[in-house]
Amino acid sequence: MTKVYFVRHAQPEHKWEDDRTRPLTAEGKQDSKIVLDFLKDKKIDVFYCSPYQRSLDTIADTAAFYGKKMITDERLREREKGINGNNHGMFEKRWADHDYHEENGESINMVQKRNIAALTEILAENKDKNIVIGTHGTVLSTVLNFYNPEFGCQDFLRIIDWMPYVIELDFEEDKLLAIKEHCHIEKEFKKH
Repeated sequence: MTKVYFVRHAQPEHKWEDDRTRPLTAEGKQDSKIVLDFLKDKKIDVFYCSPYQRSLDTIADTAAFYGKKMITDERLREREKGINGNNHGMFEKRWADHDYHEENGESINMVQKRNIAALTEILAENKDKNIVIGTHGTVLSTVLNFYNPEFGCQDFLRIIDWMPYVIELDFEEDKLLAIKEHCHIEKEFKKH
């Protein structure tokens, strides 16, 4: 069996303009310790991560604990958002129509396609290993929706304030066997 521990990043500096380089808050760095506390006895073989700073920073201590380098994959990045792309109205539109996206933004289907392609490769290359993937809320939600099409906007909104958040997906080859939520810290995503 292959175990994939998806780790949604801890609380970022929301006022930081550049999405790619947005760091964690001091509190987010502190909160990331629950990731190491949870994963330190899980015998992790490999770490993959979004190239975005907040995701890298959230799993960095855990990767260092295991003496592993993080493999970044551009396909694991957060959804590209256009103007006013992160508000409840836009969340609802995107989840109601998975092809909908604001100008210069990505749809749920676009994000899901690139993330499932990355996950499929990761699973093929790491059979029967324990894997950590540093990720984002929308990215993780599109993966969960792929395996359970009933996962929708309300499920996304349920986890939007969970930073960090660790969830385990167990696979045999590329077949999902189980999903287990493990730990999270509730933070305010931003003014909704």
